[in-house]
Amino acid sequence: MEIFTYMEKYDYEQLVFCQDKNSGLKAIIAIHDTTLGPALGGTRMWTYKSEAEAIEDALRLAKGMTYKNAAAGLELGGGKTVIIGDPKTDKNPEMFRAFGRYIQGLNGRYITAEDVGTTVHDMDLIHMETDFVTGISPEFGSSGNPSPVTAYGIYKGMKAAAMEAFGSDSLEGKTVAVQGIGNVAFTLCEHLHEEGANLIVTDINKEAVTRAVHAFGATAVDPDDIYGVDCDIYAPCALGATINDETIPQLKAKVIAGSANNQLKKTVHGDIIHEKGIVYAPDYVINSGGVINVADELNGYNANRAMKNVETIYDSLLKIFAISKRDNIPTYVAADRMAEERIASVRASRSQFLLNGHHTLSRR
Repeated sequence: MEIFTYMEKYDYEQLVFCQDKNSGLKAIIAIHDTTLGPALGGTRMWTYKSEAEAIEDALRLAKGMTYKNAAAGLELGGGKTVIIGDPKTDKNPEMFRAFGRYIQGLNGRYITAEDVGTTVHDMDLIHMETDFVTGISPEFGSSGNPSPVTAYGIYKGMKAAAMEAFGSDSLEGKTVAVQGIGNVAFTLCEHLHEEGANLIVTDINKEAVTRAVHAFGATAVDPDDIYGVDCDIYAPCALGATINDETIPQLKAKVIAGSANNQLKKTVHGDIIHEKGIVYAPDYVINSGGVINVADELNGYNANRAMKNVETIYDSLLKIFAISKRDNIPTYVAADRMAEERIASVRASRSQFLLNGHHTLSRR
C-alpha cells in the first residue's frame, strides 16, 4: 500500500503508529477528518493477518466515523484505532495505559471509546492516562450500557422510514421481521411491542428467540427463512451484508431499518433496492444512537439530553429521504451527500473567516 497516495486520495489527515515493547502494544490511530471537531472513534483489537490489513482497517473505519458523526449532527470528526493482537490472550493493563499516553500526546485531536475486542475495563485503564476517552465506567461519569440508547435510536429511525414508506410513522399493526435478538434488538422489540407492532424473530441463539416469543408474543422462524416472510419492515440486527443477491429477491418488506453495520453487501445492492422502491434507512445513520450517547459524555453526561439528541435520528433520516427523492439517488448515497455537504459547509465558512481575518490584518 502506498500510504500517502491512499491518504491523499481519500483526504486523511493523520496516521499514528504506537509501539510499546514492554506491554506488546502495536496500535494504529487513523484520523480521517477533524473539520467538525476532534475525531471520535473506538479502539478495536483484532488478530490481523498482516500490518497492511490492520492499516487498511483503521483507515476504512476512521472514514466511516467521519460520515457517521457528520450525519448524526455531532461537532466531531472521524477517527479509529486498531490494536494488533488477540483480545482473549494478549491484553494486559500496561498495554492500555501505554496507549492512553499516546492518546494524551495527541492533545484532544482524537477521542476513543470501546469497540470490537475492547471493554469498559480497557477504557478505564486508558482513562488512567487521559481524559480523551468515552465509554468508561459509570462511576467516572460515563453513560454505562449503550444498548438501550442505540435501540431507541433504531426505533425512532424506523418510525421515520415508516413515515416515508407508508405516509404515517405509526408502527401499530405493522409486521416487523427482526433478524438477530441481541441486547439492542431485544430492547427495540420492547418499543415495537409497546406500540402494537407484530413481531417475527430469528436468531442462531435459540434461547434469545424463546425469550422474545414469551415476552412479546413474537413468531419465530428459522434464520434462513426471515428474508421471505410477509412483513412491512425488515430489521437486520445481526451480521452485516444481509442485503445481497440471494436475499433481495425474497424480500417482501417495504422498509429496511435495523441496527446491523454494513447491511449492504455491495453498494450495487443499495441501487437495486432503491429501484425496487424499498425504503432503506442507511445503517450508519439509524444506528448512530450509541455514538450520540457517548459524545454527550464530553459535556458531562446528561441522560435526558442524550436521549433528546438521539431523537434527531428521525429528522436526519427524513432529510436523507428528501435528498434521495430530490436527486433521484439511493438513500445510502443521499446519506453520504448529507454528511459531505455539512463538512463542506463548515470548511467553506472557516476558509471565509480566515480570509476575512487576513484582510483585516493586511489593512493594519
